[in-house]
Amino acid sequence: MTKPRITGVDGTFELYRAEYSKRPRKIVPIDGEPRDVTATVGLVSSLLALLGDPEERVTHLVYAFDNPIRSFRNDLFAGYKDDSGVPDDLRRQFDLVERVVRSLGIAVLTMREHEADDGLGTLARAFADHEVRLLSPDKDLGQCLEESGRVVTVDRIRKREIRYADFVAQKGFLPRFLPDFLGLTGDPQDGIPGIPGFGEKTASALLAAFPGLSAIPDDGASWPASIRGREKLARALADARGDALLYTKLATLVTDVPLGLTLDTIRVPTEVPEAFVREVLALASPDLAERAAKVLAARAHG
Repeated sequence: MTKPRITGVDGTFELYRAEYSKRPRKIVPIDGEPRDVTATVGLVSSLLALLGDPEERVTHLVYAFDNPIRSFRNDLFAGYKDDSGVPDDLRRQFDLVERVVRSLGIAVLTMREHEADDGLGTLARAFADHEVRLLSPDKDLGQCLEESGRVVTVDRIRKREIRYADFVAQKGFLPRFLPDFLGLTGDPQDGIPGIPGFGEKTASALLAAFPGLSAIPDDGASWPASIRGREKLARALADARGDALLYTKLATLVTDVPLGLTLDTIRVPTEVPEAFVREVLALASPDLAERAAKVLAARAHG
């Protein structure tokens, strides 16, 4: 029997990637009016490519979506990312794409109070006895890496895999301190401003020397001598420590979100469900049904 390989995908990122790809726009009639379904068709195409990828060898698969793009973090900090600015045509596909992915028999996490990254982080923790691959370029997921090498983050665009040892070699500190790092440097993608004056080099040096933000002393003389302007930076951190702790909390993934998943419920299907055929025909994309049949047949004989 093939050893389970759990693959978690940031569905929201994949939807955006499909929306802004160079593929021709796909407009189809839905409920009597023309609808742009370009992103949905693109994501499903990407999903089928993933299932057919011999290097990924997906056996169990979960797609996590932010729907809406808002979470408990918005209640903690007004500047945190939300779905303002999301084009209406794309917003209207959030429910649609989840329905189509589910119709193929793929497990979907609809994140309401939490984010897709929280769902993926919980997935990695929930299936602690198995290899887990988290497919997303989001830096936040680095905090899920374990010394055993069981968890891997994968950037499909750059074709780059990062394991625990890779992270430590690149950053100079342990993955569990990534939220502290982002609390200091900020994360513009998520709307986390960080503390002025703290760049990646300074934050990395501090977290290599001290086990987390709370352990960094106010006395700059205790900081690594390699940090330029350490006394001034220490005073700045002392004045803004409350903000830094809040930003760290924003960057910390919740890894105990109730998922209700088992190996059986996330197993990749062996046949194309009729529901999926109906969905892609409604999207005027019969080729997706044909591709799905070929991919699943090839997997069965692989």
